[in-house]
Amino acid sequence: MIAHLRIWADRLIGLSANLGALGLIVEVGVILVDVIGRSFGVPLYGSQDLISMSMVVLVFGAMALCDRQRGHIAVDLFEPRFPAALNRAIDILAALLGAVVFAFIAYAIIDSAKLSVMLNLSTNLLRLPKAWFQWGLAGFSIITALGMTLRAVELCLPGVDRPSTKETAS
Repeated sequence: MIAHLRIWADRLIGLSANLGALGLIVEVGVILVDVIGRSFGVPLYGSQDLISMSMVVLVFGAMALCDRQRGHIAVDLFEPRFPAALNRAIDILAALLGAVVFAFIAYAIIDSAKLSVMLNLSTNLLRLPKAWFQWGLAGFSIITALGMTLRAVELCLPGVDRPSTKETAS
């Protein structure tokens, strides 16, 4: 059951990361065109709107993959001094706390998106509906929260090894 759930979670996390990569490509392209255009006196109209919205997709799209690969910052000053059971408990609690934080982010953004729809809010120059990006951010946050929850469940299962920070550090 958990193995099938992990397969689907990894696919969803992969989709999220691919959308984040697409956001990066759009962002780099917009900045490139804007900088070249500025040198010729014709900056890209609406580049600020496009950059800020693609940054949302870039950061939150890649967040679930960052968690899956244990890419978040970890301070391991006391880890070698703690027993393995305590380190596992800390990892489980950290994953659950992260899941709660991202669930609250999703909840707050969903409320904000509803407000944006009601007030017909849009970006400054291009008039792109803000709600589209808010719904996307909420979706990415939910994927991250579910991924963190699944990681906590996996760490609770016997036989699932907890990677040490020495293995993941490079």
